Amino acid sequence: MNLLNIELNLFLTVILIYCLSFLFYIVYLVFPRALLKGKVATYILLFGAFLHTILIILRTIETKHAPFQTLYESLSWFSYSAVFAYLFIEWRRKVRLPGCIVSAIAIAACCYAYFALSPEPKPLPPALQSGWFVWHVVLAFSSYAIFVVAFAVEIIWLLLGKRGKKYDLEKKQKKYFHRMSYNLILFAFPLLTFGIISGAAWAQEAWGGYWVWDPKETWSLITWFVYTLYLHAVAIPRWGRMKASALNILGFVCMIFTFLGVNWLTRLLNIPSLHAY
Repeated sequence: MNLLNIELNLFLTVILIYCLSFLFYIVYLVFPRALLKGKVATYILLFGAFLHTILIILRTIETKHAPFQTLYESLSWFSYSAVFAYLFIEWRRKVRLPGCIVSAIAIAACCYAYFALSPEPKPLPPALQSGWFVWHVVLAFSSYAIFVVAFAVEIIWLLLGKRGKKYDLEKKQKKYFHRMSYNLILFAFPLLTFGIISGAAWAQEAWGGYWVWDPKETWSLITWFVYTLYLHAVAIPRWGRMKASALNILGFVCMIFTFLGVNWLTRLLNIPSLHAY
């Protein structure tokens, strides 16, 4: 059995483990007093993240470069980063309710990569053989991962609504969810900013121009502006929490479109793009 087959079998195992974790998180969401179910979900997700770490290492060994060149690799790295970010936040903030949403997003990304894309490794083209490439992708995906968790926290805050008592959440604690989402975006925003700046530096080195209004560049800037507006909206009391929540969700949608939607759109409309996977 070659290394690629080992990777594929391990990837499928990771997907199944993430699915099992998702089911336990759902049980915990429906029956929040069943604390044991929440802990089981966390341990299962942690085991899945451990196997995913091995998968990332194997992919790096096989390709001999950072494992996020192709869309297949990028989706795997995206889901891994989101799970890792969530587990850290769960450990630090002692919250489990957003786990069902984060695990669902990770499952969707992994399934798309595993079932719809080619896993064959490709040699790194000259334009990607740059230190800026690694910095750009790591910064961008780190911000994406935290945006995923912020989105999940925001959705849970919206879903709870007036059912806070069922989850032993008083008004002050529900505010805590909203504040947590804001703090996560506040942390991720500089990462996205430096990701865009490092991408511009990489573009100058690879193609001789900092900014060419490529579709992905344009949408990354749109995403940046939406999150900028969100941060300002939270700081302005008269905007209200619901409007700020809407901007958080819109920012997440723009982020996903920047990551995936632009690829589909450029292929569908036959638009040239330097960032096409």
